[in-house]
Parts: sequence; structure tokens; C-alpha cells
Amino acid sequence: MKKILIADKLADDGINFLNEQDGIQIHIQTGLSEAELCEIIPAYDALLIRSDTQVTAPVLKAAKRLKVVGRAGIGVDNVDLAVAMEQGIIVMNTPDANATTTAELAIAHMFSLSRNLPVANQSVRDGKWERSKLVGAEISHKTLAILGFGTIGRIVAQRGNGLGMRVIACDPFVAPEIFEKCGAEMVDLDTLVKQADYLTLHCPLLEKTRNVIGREQLAAMKKSARLINCARGGLVDEAALYDALKEGRIAGAALDVYEQEPPKDSPLLGLDNVVFTPHLGASTKEAQVAVSVEIARQVVKYLQTGEAVNALNLPRLSAEELKQAQPFMKLAHILGQVLLGLIDQPMQKLEVAVFGKAALGKIRPISAEAMVGLLAGQFDTPVNRVNVENIAKRQGIALVESQTEEAEGYQSLISITGHCVDKSVSLAGTLLGDHHPRLVSINHFEIEVVPEGALLVTRHDDKPGVIAAISSILGMANINITRMQVSVADEHQLAMMVISVSDPLSEQVLKAVCDVPAVHTARQIVL
Repeated sequence: MKKILIADKLADDGINFLNEQDGIQIHIQTGLSEAELCEIIPAYDALLIRSDTQVTAPVLKAAKRLKVVGRAGIGVDNVDLAVAMEQGIIVMNTPDANATTTAELAIAHMFSLSRNLPVANQSVRDGKWERSKLVGAEISHKTLAILGFGTIGRIVAQRGNGLGMRVIACDPFVAPEIFEKCGAEMVDLDTLVKQADYLTLHCPLLEKTRNVIGREQLAAMKKSARLINCARGGLVDEAALYDALKEGRIAGAALDVYEQEPPKDSPLLGLDNVVFTPHLGASTKEAQVAVSVEIARQVVKYLQTGEAVNALNLPRLSAEELKQAQPFMKLAHILGQVLLGLIDQPMQKLEVAVFGKAALGKIRPISAEAMVGLLAGQFDTPVNRVNVENIAKRQGIALVESQTEEAEGYQSLISITGHCVDKSVSLAGTLLGDHHPRLVSINHFEIEVVPEGALLVTRHDDKPGVIAAISSILGMANINITRMQVSVADEHQLAMMVISVSDPLSEQVLKAVCDVPAVHTARQIVL
């Protein structure tokens, strides 16, 4: 008999599902303190939670028979994933169960903005009849612009198509065929904001997406455009949004999420052309039922079959497996990170090939780690070797693997190639002394690089003065060069240079390097 502890409130449908399963016994006890949870957790095989229960290191270490923690919802900030991994406990969530609910709120906000519904409601309540003042706008035939094309963004696109809208979308980690399948035109961010009649955000909050809609983007939007954010507070520069709305540079905004929640002192609250909701994206009865039923199904499947759907961590590897695979997995991860810094288009396929000693074990942990290096940090949910294949599949990225025990010129070699819309980028790396990663080629350029810290990668004309010009720019910015490798020029008389620098380059310094006349491309990679 498998015993499941339900420590937070779940919908009755999820509990009923569990009660119907053979060999499953449930116990519901909510509001437990850490000490109370530590006391009772040793008796359970599974723990189901939402956001209230804190699954801390002491709890996980006390859980002698616990096999899985199931989070009904997406966020797992309340679970110590590292300790769960050490203890061999699977942690899983339900990343898509409330996608429809959030997408529908964005559509609802679009209608609300277009027809002035909150203002009209209050006007009638105040005894007014302001029909001429509350003339709205039609949605049909307008351009719906979607930033972030994951599950929620794709549902929004489908709804927009059903409303007769033109749908455009931007997401650098989604393959072109996914856009086409969902009836959306793939565009870059500049095009997205310029052409939007309705701009709706559905991307994660990362360092590079913080204030992704700022003064520059708002200035590029139509005066008649409306902005909708049901994704994450912090994606929009609220000070810049306030100025744009107050000065009439865009027509309106609808916000469900905020930089600070609740937004008690926000000047946006004083504007009439903003619609507010209190972070209701996942707040429907259907969504609460969906996450509860889905996590119940996933946990039961794992307990009965060992299949870990939407798992976020890995059980502990055996000492021998870890010793054999870890150096190659580390190298593959680094190659994935470097590849991310060199591509500028959505990827359709990742090829991973291993040679020599790297091919003596299983290739999947190595290829999965290359994909982790490529995709980690790009999504709300943690990305690891357990879930990366599913994430890549959802983004339209195929994985192709090959291995051979021959490795000409090397004891071991790992090669990865990212295939984009109209070009490919290839990297190869090896290990020195079996533990020290080296990047040995980028595309057709042979160049040995220590892959660590901040790297500046340039393609430039092979002629005197180029290296001096770049070095001068870095020196003026007080950035020290710690290593420099330059390749032999190719048939186009282009060379490649990789510079290891003491500090990452600012956007201004990187632009200055790009502006050197002989420099064709310059990219910064921070490892």
C-alpha cells in the first residue's frame, strides 16, 4: 500500500481520483509546521502540496521512504530541489494545467480594454449614460502581438485566430513550424511592438526579460495600441508605462501582475486607461481542479510505473555512473551554453555526436546536458536532464544523437550542431587530462579556448589593426584581457577571435566593438 500525504488544499476531483486508485492510501493534513511535517513524513511515499507547505532540507532528510513530491501548479520555490536530488526524491509540477485559464484572462482583458468595460460599468452605477464618451474599438482584423510563445501564448494565438485577428509572435526558443502550426507569423521584438494593436506578454521573468517592454519599446508602439500583461511583474517598466499612458502615447493597458504585489503605491492606479486585476491568471475553478487532478495522476503514475511526468530533478546517480559521465556532461553543458550565445535564430534541431572515450557510456546523459546548457534559464520552470527533452519537444527542437569510439586526434570529443532556420552553428570540445574542458572548434574555425568566465567572440577581416582596435576599446573600458585566441583565416579572408575578459562587456562597449569597420560579428558569452 502506497501512502500519500496531502499537505495543502486540493480540489475534490483530485482527492476523489486518488481514492479510486487501488493500492493508494491518502491522508489529508494541512497547515503543518516544519517540525510537525518532519515528525509524520517518514510514513509516506508521496507528498502533495501547493504553495503554502515548505518542503525544506530537514523535511526531506526526515522522509525515509518518500519517493515523490508533487506540486499542484508550476512554482517550486517552496521545495529544496538540491536536497531532494541528493535524497533521490523526484519533484514534479503541472506547468500546463492552468494555461487555458491564463490565456483566457488575457483575451478578457483585451475585450475589456477595447470596450471600456470597467469605466462603463462604474458610469452606469453612478447614474450616468455616457454612450458617446465610451466609444470602443473592434478587435476583428486587428493585429494581436504575442511576446512569448509557450503553451499559454499558443492558446492566445488560437483564440486570436478565432476572433479574426492577424496574429504575430516573438519567441527566440520556438521553431518556425510551431508558429505556422498555431497560425502565427514569426517576427522579432522590434516588429512585434511596432505592428501591435494589442501586445500581450506570456514570457518568463528572467534577467534578460526584465523590463523587456521599456521606454524604447513603448515609444515604438502605435498611439492606438494596448498592452496586456498576465505573465510576470517586472516584464514591463512600470514608470515608463505610466508616462506612456499619461501622455497618450499608447491607448491603454491591462495588468494582472506587478513589480510589487499588491501595487499599493503605484502611480498607475491613478490613471483611467488602465484595467487592473489581482493576479487572477490561474484563478478559476477549472484551473484549480485541473492542477489537482493532473498532479494526482502524475504521482500515481510514478508510484505505479516509475514514469516521472514533468519531473524537475534527478535521483542520485550511482558513484560509478557519476564518475564516468560527469566530466563529459559538464563539457556538453558548456558547449550548449556557448551555442546559445552564438545563435540568433530559433533552433529546429540539435545534433550531438560523441567520439572516443566519451562514447564508451550512454550518450543520452551527455546529449541531454547539452540541451540543458542551451535551454536552462530561459523558462519559468527549472530545466534539467529529466525534463529537457519534453521542453525541447514543446519548443519544436529535435534531438539527433550519434556516437563512435573513434576520435581522430583526440582521446575524447563532443560535437554539437544547432540547426536554425537558414544556418547552422557547430562546436566541438574535448577534455584535457579527462577533467579540463576545452573548446576546440567553432564552425570551420579551429581555435582552442578555455570556456569559462566572459568570452568575446568576433569574426573579422584578417588584416592588421583589427586586434589593436578591439583591445583599445576594452582598455578604455577598463576591461582586462586574460586570454586571446585567434584562428587562421578562412577562404573568405575572415578570422575568428575569442577573447577572455576580466569583466562582462556593457551593451555600449559591445556595440563599440561591433562598430569597428573590419568586425563582421561580435558576440558575448558569459559562462
